Amino acid sequence: MTSAQWDAFSRFKSNFLKQCDVWLREAGGLDGWLATLQQEAAEADGTPAYPIETPVVFSEALDDIQKEDDLKLIVVGDNPGKNEQLSKNRRYLVGQAGKLGANFFRNHPEIGIDFRKNVVILNKTPLHSAKTKQLGYILRAGGEKAEKLFNTSLRWMAQETAVLQETLACPLWLVGYGELRAKGLFSLYAKELEMYYSHTNQNTSVYLYQHFSMNRFSIDFKKRNNPKKTLKENLEEIGLTHRREILGW
Repeated sequence: MTSAQWDAFSRFKSNFLKQCDVWLREAGGLDGWLATLQQEAAEADGTPAYPIETPVVFSEALDDIQKEDDLKLIVVGDNPGKNEQLSKNRRYLVGQAGKLGANFFRNHPEIGIDFRKNVVILNKTPLHSAKTKQLGYILRAGGEKAEKLFNTSLRWMAQETAVLQETLACPLWLVGYGELRAKGLFSLYAKELEMYYSHTNQNTSVYLYQHFSMNRFSIDFKKRNNPKKTLKENLEEIGLTHRREILGW
């Protein structure tokens, strides 16, 4: 990274950590109302009981990134799941979906990207739920305070991720786009991105893909892959096609 890029990344990381601390306090702490709703949401959805250790997850993988690292991509998932929120992890995409994502890059060395070394992995919100859809339960049961916390996190993550992407001058991949649609859980995140990129020329570097989970990313890639084009060309075309279909820009 250049000095300017490193400074921008360091600011992002520091501000993100501070913001997660603020959101955790607003959520009542480690054993507060958000953690209670997360457990209730899991039980209502039939998820086996598990310990909720980090209701609002700052990715400690960001601490591993150094100035000499070559950051080539920002990948944005949905929100931290069961594995991501465990105290021993506190990192994004470390479960099965993350392994599938890492395997895709490992199986395509021509991309020139190591998923764990060259990629900044973020989420649309740091608020945990065992499954993304369970956020809907949390929002309904938590009322105004849950909605305010959730929406604030979406706005912050969208705006700050866009600023970081522009500074690092690397592509931004949004993996998992179903809830970015109008009235979807992450529709506000999509609107914030659109507002930001409408004032810049960086929107051509924003791509949407199927999520790594359930191997949907690879299945979609194989289905849409054009053997007459390079891997880079195929990935860009697929990502832009989904963006136009879902976001309309």
